[in-house]
Amino acid sequence: MILSSQEIVARMGKDLLIEPFDPERLNANSYNLSLYHELLVYEEVVLDAASPNRFRRIEIPPEGLNLHPGVLYLGRTVEQTQTHHVVPMLHARSSLGRLGLILNPGGSLGQAGYCGTWTLEMHCIQPVRIYPGMQVCQISYHELIGQCEPCSDQKYHNSTDIQPSLLHRELGFDDRDTQLELELNFDEAIEAAR
Repeated sequence: MILSSQEIVARMGKDLLIEPFDPERLNANSYNLSLYHELLVYEEVVLDAASPNRFRRIEIPPEGLNLHPGVLYLGRTVEQTQTHHVVPMLHARSSLGRLGLILNPGGSLGQAGYCGTWTLEMHCIQPVRIYPGMQVCQISYHELIGQCEPCSDQKYHNSTDIQPSLLHRELGFDDRDTQLELELNFDEAIEAAR
């Protein structure tokens, strides 16, 4: 069962929290979250699931930033959310999908008890311009039936920053960088994209 906008408001401060909260962003059964002014882009030719991958931060200027096909961009929400006794789920906004911007292609089913900002995986089918603070996705809440342990995922729980993949920890590897050193000139490519 998905919570209605009235139920989202009624449970605010009890079973869930969205901070900052603007009632104008409520939909019938979800709430629009906005894009933070920064992205991460990996700097590896091959991303290795068993190792931390190097990345760089890109500022999204007020006049916007062009995203290009073939690049995985990681962003995050401005809003921090908190849930208790409900399950959060992120959905891409169809308005952005109609521009060719694909957000969290596998979906984002959160855990009951999750607290933090949401990392967003983005790529595009054709070049598309994005802006800081734009409403980029929706969060909905599903009723949780039965008891469950609170979220204890230490990889991403209580996140306040964009989180690159930490899958290497599940595979038994530590956080040491084992990638080959590469001389790539990403500064010029990013500047050309602006």
